[in-house]
Amino acid sequence: MESLGLILIALAPFIFKIHDYLPEEPDATISIFGYTIDKNGFNHISAYVWFLLNKIIPLYLLIIWFFTCKHWWYHIILIPLCMYAFQLFEVIYSEDEYIDTENIFWLLPVCMVVTIFVYFVRVKLYDKYVHGIDLEAMEAELQAFKDKSNYSIKSEKESLEDIKSDSTVDLSENVSKRTLSKLFREFRLSIKNLFNFT
Repeated sequence: MESLGLILIALAPFIFKIHDYLPEEPDATISIFGYTIDKNGFNHISAYVWFLLNKIIPLYLLIIWFFTCKHWWYHIILIPLCMYAFQLFEVIYSEDEYIDTENIFWLLPVCMVVTIFVYFVRVKLYDKYVHGIDLEAMEAELQAFKDKSNYSIKSEKESLEDIKSDSTVDLSENVSKRTLSKLFREFRLSIKNLFNFT
């Protein structure tokens, strides 16, 4: 695919010069793959093909650029791409005497949607890389905090339920020997200090 794109880019100036080799007689036509091309309202077929190539070459170059661009703003390329596509459609299928006149009305909805989409992408990237605001990381951190607080509340409820269920148990059984020996030692030191104040 890359090689085909590279060949099409390199051939663009040569493809554009095809119109020089077409007849300039007013009634001339050419047939390509069973499709007959006439002057379609232009003075001669050479002028018509010149106008078509002025739309087709930028259109396919923009398509190649759109599919190969690695920048975050590549969706904005859709606006000129659609512009050339609408102009090409208008040249081929329109019965009007004037061309490239009202295609902006077809382009406005595309511009609005693409511009809004690219703006939101830009805001998200700007917040993440310039302001250091990573919404996904913040969301994950909040979720972890909620999970932790829910776990601690649940464990406190379970411990209160255990204390309620064990209310008939003697507390002296729950006090460890180490705590008792520490209390006894402190009591003994305080009595000894009380009688040795001389």
